[in-house]
Amino acid sequence: MHTIRFALLLSLVLGLAACGGGSSGGGSGAPPLPGPVPAPAPDPDPDPAPAPTPQLSGIEAAARLASRSTFGMNYAGIQEIHERGEAQWLEQQFRLPISRHDPLVAELMRRQSAGDFVELEERINQLQVVFRRLAWWQQSATAPDQLRQRVAYALSQIFVVSDGLNTLLAQPHALSNYYDTLLKHAFGNYRDLLLAVTLHPSMGVYLSHLGNALADPEANRYPDENYAREVMQLFSIGLYELNLDGTEKRDDRGRLIPTYDNDDIREFARVFTGLTFGDSEGPFWRREPNFRVPMEMFEAFHDRESKRLLRGQVIPAGQAGMQDIEDAVDNLFQHPNVGPFIGRQLIQRLVTSNPSPAYVQRVAEAFNGLDGGERGDMRAVLRAVLLDPEATALPEIDGAAGKLREPVLRLLAAVRQLNVSSPDGFFANAGYALQQRIGQHPLSAPSVFNFYLPNHSPLGDIGDAGLVAPEFQITNSTTVIAISNLLDEAVLSDNWNDLPLPPFQPARANLDEYLALADDTAALLDRLDLVMAYGTLSPATRDSIRASIDQIEDLEIRVRAAIYLVLISPDQAVEL
Repeated sequence: MHTIRFALLLSLVLGLAACGGGSSGGGSGAPPLPGPVPAPAPDPDPDPAPAPTPQLSGIEAAARLASRSTFGMNYAGIQEIHERGEAQWLEQQFRLPISRHDPLVAELMRRQSAGDFVELEERINQLQVVFRRLAWWQQSATAPDQLRQRVAYALSQIFVVSDGLNTLLAQPHALSNYYDTLLKHAFGNYRDLLLAVTLHPSMGVYLSHLGNALADPEANRYPDENYAREVMQLFSIGLYELNLDGTEKRDDRGRLIPTYDNDDIREFARVFTGLTFGDSEGPFWRREPNFRVPMEMFEAFHDRESKRLLRGQVIPAGQAGMQDIEDAVDNLFQHPNVGPFIGRQLIQRLVTSNPSPAYVQRVAEAFNGLDGGERGDMRAVLRAVLLDPEATALPEIDGAAGKLREPVLRLLAAVRQLNVSSPDGFFANAGYALQQRIGQHPLSAPSVFNFYLPNHSPLGDIGDAGLVAPEFQITNSTTVIAISNLLDEAVLSDNWNDLPLPPFQPARANLDEYLALADDTAALLDRLDLVMAYGTLSPATRDSIRASIDQIEDLEIRVRAAIYLVLISPDQAVEL
């Protein structure tokens, strides 16, 4: 494969920005993930040794870890990582208590009942649908457990549910409680995460296994197969059998080997019967919605016959329904695909779009409990993802390394890096401007396949090189201009939140640390380069920005202009 400058296509698209001014959960016919079919690959080395490569070090390495493992970090936070050490900083983050979203939604509902939001209610119909968004932005912008919040966001792009389904949109706790489930298990064990997702009523509603009952052929009723399909295709093992390094296995005729077939889907669908809302009133099919506790098993509606799972395992007849589900989750958890399948996606969400097979294998080995660890230990997996030699290598301008920053992360990073806050301590943003103009917002994906596919390969140099770039699926001239304009409004006009109505107060950036450097534009750019691009701004980009800001006499305007130009540069938009 020839080398390619990963940012080339983006640079061409970003050039257009100068012209700009100021579902459901997927039906039963969900398509397989597209992607080029590679040539047959030999079995990987069982213990690949990473090739020695120059490593990024010093405070730039700390800044890059901050970029990948948090929603954004100011200079003081980057200094802390550097002084503590990257590995020790991860361990410290693992120990922090969870900053949950659901209690914040409950507090907002209490305030609404107390009459705090009269003016907001006059402007916004069904105000409660906004509360989970307010909670997401508040915690993402302010919570100290930054690594956990960032990993939960990555998990939300794999275990997708969405307020595109009206039932989840209308229930204030549905998505905030689901997100808290991802937060709770982000540093736990993948097996527990998969079980918790399976039993969460939001997933039950979104992929329609809540209220799923055993077959009644006389009534022409059969178990819904939606979740049974997606839990295999998207949440655990993928479509085809994989080697430990993530490459696809082939049979003796060179064909891909499916991990499951329609019969397997039907058998798993029989497992996921008998579940409905827990801790609620009413009969099986008409229980009052309760999204704050796991689903409950109704044995009378569960298929108690034997079921054949993957790799020859059989669930015996007569078991309790929850035991069937535990056995099915264990069956998927123990599948050899899980480590490389989930590991590769976490690498893509946190580090790089095109990890090498050796990188994927090292992460998969961490998942599998190499060296005596626990299989599925998410902490071990995250250490392997974030501290791998390929992740810590010197940034390469040419080559397959890197990933495009998605719009929500670009905007949120600026909030954190520029010390944006409100006098009342609440960052009142609902993300509607972002969603309306970019088409993206957390937990609002158009389908269970997220906003973009992990194997998306855009036309042009990236696709021609056989590489993937998932975030390019929502990137075009319109969205590039839109994110540039949103950053313009935020940075140049200090317009950060889209609900600046009483009782919420407008948020403002604290630029003191940058104003202190404003007289020395080289030093100012050094600081912005470190905080926002971990030292990857090219000489050409720096020279262009400096030539522009040197002409601005007002120091605050100079600082804001410098920040804006760094944030919309191709160098910052692409993480290397």
